[in-house]
Amino acid sequence: MFTILVFLWMVYGLEGADVVLSCSLIEEGGGMGGMMGGAMFKRSASTLVFRDLVGNDDLSPELVTPYTPPETPNADDLIFELTLPSIQIPNADLLLHADCNEQEVVCEISRYVPRGAEMDSLPAHFIGSVQLEGGGISLTLVLQTLHSETTQSDTHPLMQSKLNLPLSQSGTLLTEVVFVVFSRVPSLVAPIGGDVLLDCGFRQKNSIPGQDVALEWRIQHRGNGRKILDIKARETETDVGQDLFVDREGTSAEADLLVRDGNATLTLKRLKVTDEGTYICTVGSGEFQTQQIVQLHITQPPHIALSEEKLIFQDSTPQKLSCHCHRYYPLDVQVEWFSQAPSEEEPVSLSKESSLSSHRQHNDGTYSLSSHLTLRPDKNPPGTVITCRVSHPALETPSDATLTVDKPNPDTVFWTVVLMLAISVVFLYQAFRGAEN
Repeated sequence: MFTILVFLWMVYGLEGADVVLSCSLIEEGGGMGGMMGGAMFKRSASTLVFRDLVGNDDLSPELVTPYTPPETPNADDLIFELTLPSIQIPNADLLLHADCNEQEVVCEISRYVPRGAEMDSLPAHFIGSVQLEGGGISLTLVLQTLHSETTQSDTHPLMQSKLNLPLSQSGTLLTEVVFVVFSRVPSLVAPIGGDVLLDCGFRQKNSIPGQDVALEWRIQHRGNGRKILDIKARETETDVGQDLFVDREGTSAEADLLVRDGNATLTLKRLKVTDEGTYICTVGSGEFQTQQIVQLHITQPPHIALSEEKLIFQDSTPQKLSCHCHRYYPLDVQVEWFSQAPSEEEPVSLSKESSLSSHRQHNDGTYSLSSHLTLRPDKNPPGTVITCRVSHPALETPSDATLTVDKPNPDTVFWTVVLMLAISVVFLYQAFRGAEN
Protein backbone atom coordinates (compact mmCIF):
# COMPACT_ATOMS: atom_id res chain seq x y z
CA MET A 1 0.00 0.00 0.00
CA PHE A 2 1.18 3.49 -0.81
CA THR A 3 -0.08 6.63 0.91
CA ILE A 4 0.40 10.24 -0.12
CA LEU A 5 0.06 13.10 2.38
CA VAL A 6 -0.25 16.44 0.65
CA PHE A 7 -0.10 20.20 0.99
CA LEU A 8 -1.72 22.50 -1.56
CA TRP A 9 -0.11 24.57 -4.30
CA MET A 10 -1.82 25.91 -7.44
CA VAL A 11 -1.06 26.81 -11.03
CA TYR A 12 -3.35 27.54 -13.97
CA GLY A 13 -3.35 25.39 -17.09
CA LEU A 14 -4.31 26.49 -20.57
CA GLU A 15 -7.70 24.71 -20.44
CA GLY A 16 -8.43 25.17 -16.75
CA ALA A 17 -6.97 25.49 -13.30
CA ASP A 18 -4.43 22.84 -12.27
CA VAL A 19 -3.96 21.85 -8.65
CA VAL A 20 -0.47 20.66 -7.76
CA LEU A 21 0.02 18.84 -4.47
CA SER A 22 3.44 18.45 -2.87
CA CYS A 23 3.30 14.97 -1.42
CA SER A 24 5.07 12.33 0.61
CA LEU A 25 4.97 8.83 -0.78
CA ILE A 26 4.70 6.36 2.08
CA GLU A 27 5.64 2.73 1.49
CA GLU A 28 4.06 0.41 4.01
CA GLY A 29 6.47 -1.91 5.77
CA GLY A 30 4.02 -3.98 7.82
CA GLY A 31 0.45 -5.15 7.97
CA MET A 32 -1.04 -1.95 9.42
CA GLY A 33 -2.82 0.42 7.11
CA GLY A 34 -3.27 4.13 6.47
CA MET A 35 -2.42 6.54 9.22
CA MET A 36 -1.70 3.85 11.85
CA GLY A 37 1.82 2.98 12.92
CA GLY A 38 3.49 5.85 11.12
CA ALA A 39 6.98 4.80 12.27
CA MET A 40 6.68 1.66 10.07
CA PHE A 41 6.53 3.65 6.82
CA LYS A 42 9.25 5.00 4.60
CA ARG A 43 8.58 8.45 3.19
CA SER A 44 9.82 9.85 -0.10
CA ALA A 45 8.98 12.98 -2.07
CA SER A 46 6.24 12.89 -4.71
CA THR A 47 3.84 15.18 -6.55
CA LEU A 48 0.15 14.94 -7.39
CA VAL A 49 -1.22 17.02 -10.28
CA PHE A 50 -4.92 17.55 -11.00
CA ARG A 51 -5.08 18.69 -14.63
CA ASP A 52 -7.82 21.19 -15.50
CA LEU A 53 -9.69 20.58 -12.27
CA VAL A 54 -12.00 23.55 -12.90
CA GLY A 55 -12.44 25.95 -15.82
CA ASN A 56 -10.57 29.24 -15.95
CA ASP A 57 -13.19 31.34 -17.75
CA ASP A 58 -13.09 33.96 -15.02
CA LEU A 59 -9.30 34.04 -14.69
CA SER A 60 -7.12 36.82 -16.02
CA PRO A 61 -5.01 35.71 -19.04
CA GLU A 62 -1.92 37.00 -17.22
CA LEU A 63 -2.47 34.30 -14.57
CA VAL A 64 -2.65 31.40 -17.04
CA THR A 65 0.59 29.50 -16.52
CA PRO A 66 0.66 25.78 -17.40
CA TYR A 67 2.12 23.21 -15.05
CA THR A 68 5.66 22.43 -16.20
CA PRO A 69 7.05 18.95 -15.45
CA PRO A 70 10.78 18.42 -14.84
CA GLU A 71 12.99 19.05 -17.89
CA THR A 72 14.69 15.68 -17.48
CA PRO A 73 12.42 12.71 -16.56
CA ASN A 74 13.66 10.71 -13.60
CA ALA A 75 12.59 7.14 -12.85
CA ASP A 76 12.83 7.85 -9.11
CA ASP A 77 10.37 10.77 -9.26
CA LEU A 78 6.74 9.97 -8.61
CA ILE A 79 4.36 12.44 -10.26
CA PHE A 80 0.72 11.39 -10.50
CA GLU A 81 -0.87 13.35 -13.33
CA LEU A 82 -4.66 13.11 -13.10
CA THR A 83 -7.21 13.93 -15.78
CA LEU A 84 -10.99 14.04 -15.39
CA PRO A 85 -12.21 13.40 -18.94
CA SER A 86 -15.89 12.71 -18.20
CA ILE A 87 -16.38 13.12 -14.46
CA GLN A 88 -17.30 16.46 -12.95
CA ILE A 89 -16.30 16.75 -9.29
CA PRO A 90 -18.78 18.93 -7.34
CA ASN A 91 -17.33 21.95 -5.54
CA ALA A 92 -13.84 21.25 -6.90
CA ASP A 93 -13.19 24.98 -6.92
CA LEU A 94 -12.89 24.83 -3.12
CA LEU A 95 -9.50 23.15 -3.57
CA LEU A 96 -8.32 26.16 -5.56
CA HIS A 97 -9.19 28.56 -2.77
CA ALA A 98 -7.97 26.42 0.12
CA ASP A 99 -4.60 28.15 0.38
CA CYS A 100 -6.18 31.62 0.45
CA ASN A 101 -8.65 30.43 3.09
CA GLU A 102 -5.80 28.96 5.17
CA GLN A 103 -7.26 25.46 4.89
CA GLU A 104 -5.07 22.39 4.71
CA VAL A 105 -5.72 19.75 2.06
CA VAL A 106 -4.94 16.22 3.22
CA CYS A 107 -4.69 13.45 0.66
CA GLU A 108 -3.92 9.74 0.91
CA ILE A 109 -3.36 7.45 -2.08
CA SER A 110 -3.01 3.68 -1.99
CA ARG A 111 -3.00 0.81 -4.47
CA TYR A 112 -6.49 -0.42 -5.35
CA VAL A 113 -7.69 -3.69 -6.86
CA PRO A 114 -11.11 -3.58 -8.59
CA ARG A 115 -13.50 -6.49 -8.29
CA GLY A 116 -12.39 -9.39 -10.47
CA ALA A 117 -8.89 -7.99 -11.10
CA GLU A 118 -5.48 -9.20 -9.99
CA MET A 119 -3.06 -7.13 -7.89
CA ASP A 120 -0.51 -6.71 -10.69
CA SER A 121 -2.98 -6.47 -13.58
CA LEU A 122 -2.96 -3.52 -15.99
CA PRO A 123 -4.20 -0.90 -16.11
CA ALA A 124 -3.16 -0.28 -12.51
CA HIS A 125 -5.55 1.39 -10.07
CA PHE A 126 -5.08 3.63 -7.08
CA ILE A 127 -7.56 4.92 -4.55
CA GLY A 128 -7.18 8.43 -3.19
CA SER A 129 -8.80 10.33 -0.36
CA VAL A 130 -8.70 14.13 -0.62
CA GLN A 131 -10.09 16.10 2.30
CA LEU A 132 -10.37 19.83 2.83
CA GLU A 133 -9.91 20.30 6.56
CA GLY A 134 -12.08 22.77 8.41
CA GLY A 135 -15.11 22.17 6.21
CA GLY A 136 -15.61 21.68 2.51
CA ILE A 137 -15.36 18.94 -0.05
CA SER A 138 -14.19 15.41 0.74
CA LEU A 139 -13.37 13.04 -2.14
CA THR A 140 -12.55 9.36 -2.53
CA LEU A 141 -11.18 8.81 -6.03
CA VAL A 142 -10.41 5.67 -8.03
CA LEU A 143 -7.51 6.42 -10.39
CA GLN A 144 -6.74 4.27 -13.41
CA THR A 145 -3.44 4.43 -15.25
CA LEU A 146 -3.63 5.24 -18.93
CA HIS A 147 -2.24 2.77 -21.44
CA SER A 148 1.48 3.09 -22.17
CA GLU A 149 0.81 3.89 -25.82
CA THR A 150 -0.56 7.27 -24.73
CA THR A 151 3.05 8.29 -24.20
CA GLN A 152 3.45 8.04 -28.00
CA SER A 153 7.06 7.09 -27.56
CA ASP A 154 8.98 5.06 -30.14
CA THR A 155 11.38 3.86 -27.47
CA HIS A 156 10.84 1.69 -24.43
CA PRO A 157 9.10 3.88 -21.83
CA LEU A 158 10.85 4.90 -18.64
CA MET A 159 9.59 2.79 -15.73
CA GLN A 160 8.83 4.30 -12.34
CA SER A 161 11.30 2.68 -9.95
CA LYS A 162 8.95 2.15 -7.00
CA LEU A 163 5.73 1.23 -8.80
CA ASN A 164 7.26 -0.44 -11.88
CA LEU A 165 4.78 1.39 -14.11
CA PRO A 166 5.54 3.19 -17.40
CA LEU A 167 5.95 6.95 -17.30
CA SER A 168 5.03 9.50 -19.94
CA GLN A 169 7.65 11.33 -21.99
CA SER A 170 7.54 14.11 -19.40
CA GLY A 171 8.18 11.64 -16.56
CA THR A 172 4.67 11.62 -15.08
CA LEU A 173 2.42 8.67 -14.27
CA LEU A 174 -0.66 9.37 -16.39
CA THR A 175 -3.96 8.45 -14.76
CA GLU A 176 -7.64 9.30 -15.07
CA VAL A 177 -10.44 9.38 -12.51
CA VAL A 178 -12.90 6.57 -13.31
CA PHE A 179 -14.96 6.57 -10.09
CA VAL A 180 -15.46 9.03 -7.26
CA VAL A 181 -17.52 9.09 -4.07
CA PHE A 182 -17.84 12.52 -2.48
CA SER A 183 -19.43 14.51 0.31
CA ARG A 184 -19.86 18.26 0.14
CA VAL A 185 -20.63 18.40 3.88
CA PRO A 186 -18.36 15.82 5.56
CA SER A 187 -19.09 17.14 9.07
CA LEU A 188 -22.26 18.71 10.42
CA VAL A 189 -24.10 19.56 13.63
CA ALA A 190 -27.82 18.98 14.17
CA PRO A 191 -30.22 19.43 17.10
CA ILE A 192 -32.09 16.71 18.98
CA GLY A 193 -35.50 16.16 17.42
CA GLY A 194 -34.51 17.70 14.10
CA ASP A 195 -34.07 16.20 10.64
CA VAL A 196 -30.78 16.05 8.76
CA LEU A 197 -29.40 15.16 5.32
CA LEU A 198 -26.04 13.35 5.24
CA ASP A 199 -24.57 14.37 1.89
CA CYS A 200 -23.01 11.64 -0.25
CA GLY A 201 -22.83 11.10 -3.99
CA PHE A 202 -20.86 9.33 -6.71
CA ARG A 203 -19.80 9.70 -10.33
CA GLN A 204 -18.59 6.95 -12.68
CA LYS A 205 -16.98 6.97 -16.09
CA ASN A 206 -18.72 4.85 -18.71
CA SER A 207 -21.37 3.39 -16.43
CA ILE A 208 -23.47 0.64 -18.03
CA PRO A 209 -27.23 1.28 -18.34
CA GLY A 210 -29.22 -1.08 -16.12
CA GLN A 211 -26.18 -1.83 -13.97
CA ASP A 212 -26.85 -2.42 -10.28
CA VAL A 213 -25.81 0.29 -7.86
CA ALA A 214 -25.26 -0.76 -4.24
CA LEU A 215 -25.47 1.73 -1.38
CA GLU A 216 -24.76 0.99 2.27
CA TRP A 217 -24.84 3.39 5.20
CA ARG A 218 -23.26 2.35 8.51
CA ILE A 219 -22.82 4.19 11.80
CA GLN A 220 -19.78 3.84 14.07
CA HIS A 221 -19.75 5.29 17.57
CA ARG A 222 -17.57 4.53 20.58
CA GLY A 223 -16.36 1.22 19.20
CA ASN A 224 -19.80 -0.03 18.14
CA GLY A 225 -21.11 -0.15 14.61
CA ARG A 226 -24.17 -1.28 12.71
CA LYS A 227 -25.71 -1.09 9.26
CA ILE A 228 -28.72 1.23 9.14
CA LEU A 229 -29.56 1.20 5.42
CA ASP A 230 -28.78 -1.00 2.42
CA ILE A 231 -30.08 -0.45 -1.12
CA LYS A 232 -29.43 -2.39 -4.30
CA ALA A 233 -31.00 -0.40 -7.11
CA ARG A 234 -31.22 -0.87 -10.86
CA GLU A 235 -32.84 1.15 -13.62
CA THR A 236 -35.28 -0.66 -15.91
CA GLU A 237 -37.01 0.59 -19.05
CA THR A 238 -39.93 1.96 -17.06
CA ASP A 239 -38.84 2.28 -13.44
CA VAL A 240 -36.11 1.89 -10.83
CA GLY A 241 -36.20 -1.39 -8.92
CA GLN A 242 -34.65 -1.80 -5.50
CA ASP A 243 -33.91 -4.21 -2.68
CA LEU A 244 -34.12 -2.24 0.57
CA PHE A 245 -33.05 -2.84 4.17
CA VAL A 246 -33.61 -0.20 6.86
CA ASP A 247 -32.65 -0.62 10.53
CA ARG A 248 -33.70 2.78 11.86
CA GLU A 249 -37.17 4.33 11.75
CA GLY A 250 -37.19 7.61 9.87
CA THR A 251 -34.20 6.67 7.67
CA SER A 252 -34.36 6.85 3.87
CA ALA A 253 -32.44 7.24 0.61
CA GLU A 254 -33.93 7.67 -2.86
CA ALA A 255 -33.22 4.76 -5.22
CA ASP A 256 -34.15 6.69 -8.36
CA LEU A 257 -31.86 9.59 -7.44
CA LEU A 258 -29.08 7.10 -6.64
CA VAL A 259 -29.24 5.44 -10.05
CA ARG A 260 -30.02 8.43 -12.25
CA ASP A 261 -28.18 11.28 -10.51
CA GLY A 262 -25.58 9.52 -8.36
CA ASN A 263 -27.25 10.96 -5.23
CA ALA A 264 -26.59 8.70 -2.22
CA THR A 265 -27.71 11.19 0.44
CA LEU A 266 -29.18 9.73 3.63
CA THR A 267 -32.17 11.32 5.40
CA LEU A 268 -32.47 10.95 9.18
CA LYS A 269 -35.66 12.18 10.86
CA ARG A 270 -36.34 12.89 14.54
CA LEU A 271 -32.72 12.80 15.68
CA LYS A 272 -31.75 11.35 19.02
CA VAL A 273 -28.51 11.41 21.01
CA THR A 274 -27.89 7.82 19.87
CA ASP A 275 -27.74 9.02 16.24
CA GLU A 276 -24.43 10.81 16.86
CA GLY A 277 -21.40 9.18 15.29
CA THR A 278 -19.35 8.50 12.18
CA TYR A 279 -21.44 7.56 9.15
CA ILE A 280 -19.85 5.54 6.36
CA CYS A 281 -21.39 5.85 2.90
CA THR A 282 -20.26 2.94 0.70
CA VAL A 283 -21.17 2.96 -2.99
CA GLY A 284 -20.51 0.08 -5.38
CA SER A 285 -21.12 0.08 -9.12
CA GLY A 286 -19.66 -2.38 -11.57
CA GLU A 287 -16.08 -3.25 -10.68
CA PHE A 288 -15.62 -0.31 -8.31
CA GLN A 289 -16.59 0.20 -4.70
CA THR A 290 -15.42 2.85 -2.27
CA GLN A 291 -16.71 4.98 0.56
CA GLN A 292 -17.00 8.39 2.12
CA ILE A 293 -17.19 9.39 5.79
CA VAL A 294 -19.60 11.92 7.26
CA GLN A 295 -19.41 13.03 10.90
CA LEU A 296 -22.70 13.85 12.64
CA HIS A 297 -22.61 15.76 15.94
CA ILE A 298 -25.81 16.03 18.00
CA THR A 299 -26.37 19.07 20.22
CA GLN A 300 -28.98 20.57 22.48
CA PRO A 301 -28.48 23.84 24.38
CA PRO A 302 -29.19 23.91 28.12
CA HIS A 303 -32.31 25.52 29.56
CA ILE A 304 -31.03 27.83 32.30
CA ALA A 305 -33.02 28.89 35.38
CA LEU A 306 -32.23 30.38 38.80
CA SER A 307 -33.75 28.86 41.90
CA GLU A 308 -35.12 32.26 43.03
CA GLU A 309 -36.90 35.02 41.16
CA LYS A 310 -36.09 37.57 43.88
CA LEU A 311 -33.34 37.84 46.44
CA ILE A 312 -34.05 39.83 49.63
CA PHE A 313 -31.97 39.71 52.79
CA GLN A 314 -34.33 40.26 55.79
CA ASP A 315 -31.47 39.97 58.27
CA SER A 316 -27.82 38.88 58.36
CA THR A 317 -28.62 35.29 57.41
CA PRO A 318 -26.82 34.10 54.20
CA GLN A 319 -28.99 32.77 51.39
CA LYS A 320 -28.32 29.98 48.89
CA LEU A 321 -28.86 30.59 45.18
CA SER A 322 -28.79 27.79 42.59
CA CYS A 323 -28.38 27.91 38.82
CA HIS A 324 -29.99 24.92 37.09
CA CYS A 325 -28.88 23.77 33.61
CA HIS A 326 -31.46 21.37 32.21
CA ARG A 327 -31.27 18.77 29.40
CA TYR A 328 -28.21 19.68 27.37
CA TYR A 329 -25.93 17.69 25.07
CA PRO A 330 -23.02 17.07 24.78
CA LEU A 331 -21.71 16.83 28.35
CA ASP A 332 -19.35 19.84 28.22
CA VAL A 333 -20.84 22.73 30.16
CA GLN A 334 -19.25 25.56 32.15
CA VAL A 335 -21.01 27.59 34.84
CA GLU A 336 -19.62 30.91 36.13
CA TRP A 337 -20.93 33.32 38.76
CA PHE A 338 -20.49 37.10 38.87
CA SER A 339 -21.69 39.91 41.10
CA GLN A 340 -21.65 43.64 40.50
CA ALA A 341 -22.56 46.01 43.32
CA PRO A 342 -23.86 49.49 42.48
CA SER A 343 -20.53 50.97 43.53
CA GLU A 344 -18.48 48.64 41.26
CA GLU A 345 -17.65 49.39 37.62
CA GLU A 346 -16.86 45.79 36.65
CA PRO A 347 -18.43 42.49 37.73
CA VAL A 348 -16.50 40.37 40.25
CA SER A 349 -16.13 36.63 39.75
CA LEU A 350 -17.66 34.42 42.45
CA SER A 351 -16.99 31.11 40.69
CA LYS A 352 -14.43 29.95 43.26
CA GLU A 353 -17.06 30.26 45.99
CA SER A 354 -19.58 28.07 44.13
CA SER A 355 -20.08 24.31 44.08
CA LEU A 356 -21.33 21.93 41.40
CA SER A 357 -23.67 18.99 41.59
CA SER A 358 -22.86 15.82 39.67
CA HIS A 359 -24.12 15.44 36.12
CA ARG A 360 -27.52 13.76 35.88
CA GLN A 361 -28.22 11.81 32.70
CA HIS A 362 -31.80 11.46 31.47
CA ASN A 363 -33.38 8.62 29.49
CA ASP A 364 -33.01 10.59 26.24
CA GLY A 365 -29.23 10.89 26.74
CA THR A 366 -29.23 14.56 27.72
CA TYR A 367 -27.69 15.88 30.94
CA SER A 368 -28.60 18.27 33.75
CA LEU A 369 -26.41 19.98 36.34
CA SER A 370 -26.78 22.58 39.09
CA SER A 371 -24.36 25.12 40.51
CA HIS A 372 -24.84 26.49 44.02
CA LEU A 373 -23.67 29.77 45.54
CA THR A 374 -24.07 31.10 49.09
CA LEU A 375 -24.54 34.87 49.24
CA ARG A 376 -24.02 37.11 52.29
CA PRO A 377 -25.87 40.40 52.80
CA ASP A 378 -22.77 42.31 53.89
CA LYS A 379 -21.07 41.57 50.55
CA ASN A 380 -24.17 41.89 48.38
CA PRO A 381 -26.05 45.08 49.26
CA PRO A 382 -29.35 45.99 47.59
CA GLY A 383 -28.88 46.78 43.91
CA THR A 384 -26.18 44.11 43.44
CA VAL A 385 -26.64 42.17 40.18
CA ILE A 386 -25.97 38.44 40.46
CA THR A 387 -25.25 36.65 37.17
CA CYS A 388 -25.04 32.95 36.34
CA ARG A 389 -23.23 32.55 33.01
CA VAL A 390 -23.38 29.23 31.15
CA SER A 391 -21.17 28.21 28.23
CA HIS A 392 -21.94 25.16 26.06
CA PRO A 393 -21.01 23.97 22.53
CA ALA A 394 -24.65 24.34 21.43
CA LEU A 395 -24.62 28.04 22.40
CA GLU A 396 -23.00 30.50 20.00
CA THR A 397 -22.37 32.85 22.93
CA PRO A 398 -22.62 32.26 26.70
CA SER A 399 -26.13 32.56 28.13
CA ASP A 400 -26.81 34.61 31.30
CA ALA A 401 -29.46 34.33 34.00
CA THR A 402 -29.52 37.34 36.36
CA LEU A 403 -31.33 38.81 39.33
CA THR A 404 -30.90 41.95 41.42
CA VAL A 405 -30.75 42.00 45.21
CA ASP A 406 -33.83 43.94 46.42
CA LYS A 407 -34.25 46.15 49.48
CA PRO A 408 -36.27 44.69 52.35
CA ASN A 409 -39.82 46.05 52.50
CA PRO A 410 -40.19 48.11 55.77
CA ASP A 411 -43.70 46.78 56.29
CA THR A 412 -42.47 43.25 55.79
CA VAL A 413 -39.73 43.83 58.38
CA PHE A 414 -42.27 45.28 60.89
CA TRP A 415 -44.72 42.44 60.58
CA THR A 416 -41.89 39.89 60.67
CA VAL A 417 -40.79 41.33 64.05
CA VAL A 418 -44.41 41.32 65.32
CA LEU A 419 -44.83 37.70 64.21
CA MET A 420 -41.61 36.66 65.93
CA LEU A 421 -42.68 38.43 69.16
CA ALA A 422 -46.10 36.74 69.01
CA ILE A 423 -44.53 33.35 68.57
CA SER A 424 -42.20 34.03 71.49
CA VAL A 425 -45.12 35.10 73.72
CA VAL A 426 -47.09 31.96 72.85
CA PHE A 427 -44.08 29.80 73.53
CA LEU A 428 -43.42 31.44 76.91
CA TYR A 429 -47.11 31.17 77.85
CA GLN A 430 -47.20 27.47 77.03
CA ALA A 431 -44.00 26.92 78.98
CA PHE A 432 -45.42 28.79 82.04
CA ARG A 433 -48.68 26.80 81.96
CA GLY A 434 -46.73 23.59 81.73
CA ALA A 435 -44.67 24.54 84.82
CA GLU A 436 -47.84 25.28 86.87
CA ASN A 437 -49.32 21.90 86.06
